[in-house]
Amino acid sequence: VPQRPLVGIGREPLLVDQFTQSELDQMNRQRAILTYGPARTHPLPDFIPAHVAFDKKVLRFNGYFRQDIEGSSENEYYVRPIVVYYYLEDDSISIVEPVVENSGIPQGKLVKRHQLPKNALGETYHWKDLNLRTDLIVYGTVYRLCDCDLFTRDFLESSGIIVNEPEEMPVDPYTQGRVQPLQSYNTPSDFDRLKQFLTMDRKVLRFFALWKNWDSLYSETRPVLLLYYLMDDTVEIREVHEPNSGRDPFPLLLRRQRVLKDYKELTDAFPSCVLEVSEQEVKEYYSPKDFKVGDTITMMGRKFFIYDCDQYTKNYYQEHLGEVPLKPVDISDKKTTDISKEIPPYNGFGSLEDSLQNCLSLIPQPPKKDFIKILENDHKILRYEAKLDSPNPEDHGRRFILSYYLSNDMISIFEPPVRNSGTIGGKFLEKTRIPKPDGTIDNPQYYGPSDLAIGSTIEVFGHWFRLTNADEYVLKFLEANAENIPLETLNSIRQVVKDNPIQLMNCSEKHLVQMSP
Repeated sequence: VPQRPLVGIGREPLLVDQFTQSELDQMNRQRAILTYGPARTHPLPDFIPAHVAFDKKVLRFNGYFRQDIEGSSENEYYVRPIVVYYYLEDDSISIVEPVVENSGIPQGKLVKRHQLPKNALGETYHWKDLNLRTDLIVYGTVYRLCDCDLFTRDFLESSGIIVNEPEEMPVDPYTQGRVQPLQSYNTPSDFDRLKQFLTMDRKVLRFFALWKNWDSLYSETRPVLLLYYLMDDTVEIREVHEPNSGRDPFPLLLRRQRVLKDYKELTDAFPSCVLEVSEQEVKEYYSPKDFKVGDTITMMGRKFFIYDCDQYTKNYYQEHLGEVPLKPVDISDKKTTDISKEIPPYNGFGSLEDSLQNCLSLIPQPPKKDFIKILENDHKILRYEAKLDSPNPEDHGRRFILSYYLSNDMISIFEPPVRNSGTIGGKFLEKTRIPKPDGTIDNPQYYGPSDLAIGSTIEVFGHWFRLTNADEYVLKFLEANAENIPLETLNSIRQVVKDNPIQLMNCSEKHLVQMSP
């Protein structure tokens, strides 16, 4: 520290410390008392502590916070209003939620009064940090400040803070759903129900109608009776049963009850599923003026066309409701058009009868068989000898046994094995029905006993066979059924069988006797 010497009389200079800045400032402020006189002293202001100056001065902010709801199908969150109190005397804050009666949520003081931490550095919230349209994060919960009172706004503006414009608080969906509608009171009607019961007992209006059941598979219409009981304004619907209709004889289509016509506009809080219809949700019931001949009415989701009524109903309408038309509608000419079933063309897979059964029923069933024909012609087989008519020289001399089964009109072809012939004999064609070449795919014509004449040629799936002989049983069978067999076929078999018959009656395909070429 620099030092300066002090010169005294008859003394050596003394070394002292340098004057501080505060001492220099005090020496400059001193005035010469002899020249200007003593300075006037002003009294110091009284010191007022913060707990006295800001006693009972509190800043108030209104806001809200959102709370998510888990496991609820109606609401996703709550909007809970809050009030934030900032105490100026000690910079403490408390958060209070207004108590709502029967809310089902614990409410009251959410955060007790204390200095709230602002961040992890140990700083606390100050009134300079609070403003409208800002978020106040306290212990992980975000509070939104929306509005404040007049004292808070004046205090902040006097301190140089620009207060933001207030914003509206969102609507709480849970609270809005719990709001009860205003109760309305209806003056009871002076209509005498007892008088109606006594005077209108056993008086029924009867209408003839058609139930348009267009929601069914074939969109049918069924006759019904509409009965309107004047005693208590109830409606009953009965089915008209026809003989041999194939339907179960249910007595009632709609039991006797009051049928509502229109619903009232209900609130979302009203339950969507009720066991009984009450006056609170029904706007109007059906009355006699709603039943008009020639009109279609809808009851319980079903449509009914009224085409006539009985004589008592006509007299009642002429006496009480003269303007309602009652001219009957003629429905006899209205015929239901049958839907023709179009069978798709045969695709070649499987037999024609099998493919046809798949088109006639939803669940495929096997084609029906003629069991009487099967029992009468069981084990009755017509056997013919045939040669393969082929341009290939290797096929010359090959002989076959053609078996016709009378039980199911099927044909099988067997080639007897010939030693050193170069061809392997055995089964040439399984049992199947052979169509004629002049038939169509959708309407084929199959070979029968009348077509199997000696010397004729038949086509078997691209192969041509010429019949050369037959056994004696074929001749006996054809002579027994000569009225169904052409004379040319019968004469060709008589001529060949009498000259050179083949004995194949008791021979199976496995034990056929080899015939010489």
